[in-house]
Amino acid sequence: MKVELDVHTHTLASGHAYGTIREMAQAAAEKGLKILGITEHAKGIPGTCDDIYFENLRVVPREMYGIELLLGSEINILDYDGNLSLPAKIIDKLDIRIAGIHSHCYKAGTMEQNTDAVLKAIKNPRIDIISHPDDGKCPLDYEPIVKAAKENSVLLELNNNSLNPINKRLNARENNLKMLSLCIQYDVPILVSSDAHDPADIARYDFVTEVLNEIQFPEKLIVNKNAEKFKKFLSQRR
Repeated sequence: MKVELDVHTHTLASGHAYGTIREMAQAAAEKGLKILGITEHAKGIPGTCDDIYFENLRVVPREMYGIELLLGSEINILDYDGNLSLPAKIIDKLDIRIAGIHSHCYKAGTMEQNTDAVLKAIKNPRIDIISHPDDGKCPLDYEPIVKAAKENSVLLELNNNSLNPINKRLNARENNLKMLSLCIQYDVPILVSSDAHDPADIARYDFVTEVLNEIQFPEKLIVNKNAEKFKKFLSQRR
């Protein structure tokens, strides 16, 4: 799948990834991307960076190897009220803001409780993207989530890492197909992400492509196809 950006990736700073910022940027350049997003895990994930890391991102160049860098965070949704693991004053300084559920710092509840948590994150004007809403261990009701994403101009993510069998997410393929079907029905755009934790996985979309082809997902709804379209999306969010 030909795309111009990959904006959900992690470096050594996240504590369980294996490349530096420069190694990730070089890999993105070699794969022909125009934009690379590096979104380190916020606190709540074992071994990740402290808040000061995000406060100091201003010192990092926003262009390397001819690639435009967007620096931000994958922020944890902490509870059923949609509270987040980074304070608003730090989120406001980030180029890109992703929110997602991780079992390290979120206790899965009922489908209604989990859906409420994601809906509150979607309705938070500081959040741009919802990461990997696909693990059956934390069941979600996808129709209200897809409708809310459209209403609030937030992107739902189709995550290649989630679909990789080594990660053992429960029913990820089936859940993604359900979400994508609703996105087609309601004309809701999505973001495709590698969720790379190593430079070799930048712009890796093999599992994603299988699912998109299976459901015949329309290319017009994949924002990764055009860097300028994605930048326009972000500027409208701000």
